[in-house]
Amino acid sequence: MSDLPAPGFPGILRYTAFSADPAGGNPAGVVLDASALDDAAMLAVAADLGYSESAFLTGRTEAVAPGARGYAIRYFSPKAEVPFCGHATVATALALAERDGPGELEFATRAGTVPVTVVREGDELRATLTSVEPGVEDIAPTDLAEALAALDWPAADLDPALPPRIAYAGARHLVLAAGTRERLAALDYDFARLEAFMHRLDLTTVQLVWRASDAVFHVRDPFPVGGVVEDPATGAAAAAFGAYLRELALVPEAAVLTLHQGEDMGRPGTLTVTLGAGDTRVRVSGTGTRLPEPA
Repeated sequence: MSDLPAPGFPGILRYTAFSADPAGGNPAGVVLDASALDDAAMLAVAADLGYSESAFLTGRTEAVAPGARGYAIRYFSPKAEVPFCGHATVATALALAERDGPGELEFATRAGTVPVTVVREGDELRATLTSVEPGVEDIAPTDLAEALAALDWPAADLDPALPPRIAYAGARHLVLAAGTRERLAALDYDFARLEAFMHRLDLTTVQLVWRASDAVFHVRDPFPVGGVVEDPATGAAAAAFGAYLRELALVPEAAVLTLHQGEDMGRPGTLTVTLGAGDTRVRVSGTGTRLPEPA
């Protein structure tokens, strides 16, 4: 018997996050009431949709911030549950704002509580998530060598000004900086080898970056552990990357950064990363739009 909900199940919405253009950003499935779905059904929905992640609201929670609306949320890739997903959080927040109006939200995730603010800017809604407490750690030389081998990236192609690290802001990501835009664009990796490496280090994506200017970066995120070659726009990795930049003093303590992602996939999106003085958490914001239902 199929684990998919019965035909005609009305709760599956489709949004793209980090772009107001349906052809850009990162698509996500959104189920605003998944209380009747078990783990197998949620995984089956995510696999059937085929997006890098889908989000499922499993119930209401008591919000900490006065006036905020609280929800328990879970995230599934086509292969497995993940602890946190930024673009699916943004997509869900936008779906709730369209239904109930903009305002303050709190999502109870496996990684911790993630506040989200949704505001209307002209004709668009914009969501800003605040990460859980982030962290940055070194990567062993042997592990770095294995990652580069799986990517088929020579070590000489890395940017020495942005050293490799593992960064966390709800999920773990290996940050690797390309020395040139051409190196970043030439992504053709060993799917099975990188997947095995990432499972061993409990990584959600590999955050590949190229620094275009002091506050502008181009990024790509291989995501074989989720069953997809590449994630088009990755909010969780953007938050982790913001923590990485601040931890290594590569940007000012208070900074607004622009991340361009998805260009090499034909799905361009823009993520805004905000770092605040005296606040270790990272804020990631973007627009989005509902996708048309398939014919």
